[in-house]
Amino acid sequence: MSKTKILASAQDVENAFYDALERADLELMMSIWADDEEIVCVHPGGPRLIGYVAIRDAWRKIFEHGNRLEIRILHLSKVTTPFAVMHSVLEEIRVRLKSDLMAPVAATNLYVRGAMGWRMVSHHASPVPPLPAEPANEPPKVLH
Repeated sequence: MSKTKILASAQDVENAFYDALERADLELMMSIWADDEEIVCVHPGGPRLIGYVAIRDAWRKIFEHGNRLEIRILHLSKVTTPFAVMHSVLEEIRVRLKSDLMAPVAATNLYVRGAMGWRMVSHHASPVPPLPAEPANEPPKVLH
């Protein structure tokens, strides 16, 4: 995916974001971010990073470790406007090492629509307590 590819929806950006994260693909990761010095990223337990260069460097360092991640998205909540979309999700991150490590993370992803389609402008992820097991026979809860 190149910077010139027009992404048709915020969901397309989010799908590409998590694909890049699981594949440790820096070029794909940075192709979904707005090329702007006002973008913001906060990794779990990390500092607030501002600007394309700082965010690219942080992702490069994360991907260099070579740990492969598997991510399952739970409990998506969204706020949608014509030019901005905010997704709040719980990420269940599994790190493949000699033994599996599971890390639940709450993440907020903000996307904006511009001339080149949708792009990410903010990703804020924070660790959360372990997620409770989901009851097998209980229907999903729907809020109205």
